[in-house]
Amino acid sequence: MESFSLILAIVVITALAFDFTNGFHDTANAMATTISTGALKPKVAVALSAALNLVGAFLSVEVANTISKGLVDETGIRPEVIFAALVGAILWNLLTWLVGLPSSSSHALMGGLIGAAIASAGFGAVHGGVLVTKVLLPAVAAPVVAGLAAMVSTRLSYTIGRKSDGKAADKGHRAGQIASAGLVSLAHGTNDAQKTMGVITLALIAGGAIAPGSNPPTWVILSAGLAIALGTYIGGWRIIRTMGKGLTDLQPQQGFAAQTSAATAILASSHLGFSLSTTHVVSGSVMGAGLGRKGGVVRWSTATRMAVAWILTLPAAALVGAGAELVTGLGDWGTALVALFLVASSAVIYKLSRREVVDHTNVNHEEPAGVVTQAIAAVTPPPASPVAAGPAAPEPAAQAAEQPLTVPAPEPLTVPAPEDLAAAFPAQATAPAVPAAQAADPAPTAAQAVPPAATV
Repeated sequence: MESFSLILAIVVITALAFDFTNGFHDTANAMATTISTGALKPKVAVALSAALNLVGAFLSVEVANTISKGLVDETGIRPEVIFAALVGAILWNLLTWLVGLPSSSSHALMGGLIGAAIASAGFGAVHGGVLVTKVLLPAVAAPVVAGLAAMVSTRLSYTIGRKSDGKAADKGHRAGQIASAGLVSLAHGTNDAQKTMGVITLALIAGGAIAPGSNPPTWVILSAGLAIALGTYIGGWRIIRTMGKGLTDLQPQQGFAAQTSAATAILASSHLGFSLSTTHVVSGSVMGAGLGRKGGVVRWSTATRMAVAWILTLPAAALVGAGAELVTGLGDWGTALVALFLVASSAVIYKLSRREVVDHTNVNHEEPAGVVTQAIAAVTPPPASPVAAGPAAPEPAAQAAEQPLTVPAPEPLTVPAPEDLAAAFPAQATAPAVPAAQAADPAPTAAQAVPPAATV
């Protein structure tokens, strides 16, 4: 390295901090369904995901090159611009984590970078063609494709396994779900860890530390992989709860279909260099799996909140990034002020999160269904289940068997008092037969009285 200034060091540290937030923000993408179906214990799941994220970071640099070479004009970018972009991305990640919304860390990063670049050098600093073809179009198409694939896979899974042994099939699907979840974690490392590599490489180019057009150095790949792996191991439990239980209720067959579809889409996009949102892909596949099971529903209130967060991610991060860039442009004291604002805001968000702690002990707590979900569930027949149908069949017989036990014996209830016997029996000799309707009279006269056996 020819030069490594203080501002460049600050940018690298901030980029790794973003990578850390990306890790715990996106842990749900890989392991939420695995945890919600019980295929893996929560802590084991995040440890496996962290290890595979680190391995995936070394598999490719195509997405990193998209960030460092294609999205913005690297010749007009200063390290302060990248620092401002990271501030916007980190704050958006923390805010959505606080409310448990699985928004896109990738789009937060690119939104912050776009806003800061425009504030620094104008709209010409952003390559619109790359933005549309490798960011916006995949953001729309990927969740739809993954959702349709997951829905079809779920229906095929239930159809093929209809006559199989229930416990054996569940065991097989859980094993397949663990394998597919590991594949998603590997794919997440190849896609999301590379975004931080691309940002650090762009900062190094802007600061004159490496030549323009260079690939990420090895130390950048290693540090980015370690940062995202550590964040993944911390576990974004709030978002895991939303993805695993808040969006739909998943069975092992659905979890396997969702994870496999998501992993396929993410790995294909990484190979093509698309800066894809793994959050969008996994969310789409989970919704598709929820709709693929007969009687399954999606909690559309949660899905709507997620969609709103997706739409707001790019512009919100861009606005924060642009504002931070305007302040850093005032000089070193402006950069220090932005750094102080980032630290203080992060501390406030963390303190707010402690009001309701979500961790591995309560991550599978189910959220209440919304109005739309309840209405759909009310008109959608649930799938037939021998367990559910078993106890319902003998119910009439059980009631018939229990009914004689509730009828009181007639003798104790109808025996008259001893002092009335003397008056009752003489009158019976001359009295006519008493009709059944009169026998039920609550206050019979002495002339109408009958023996106890006749009043039953």
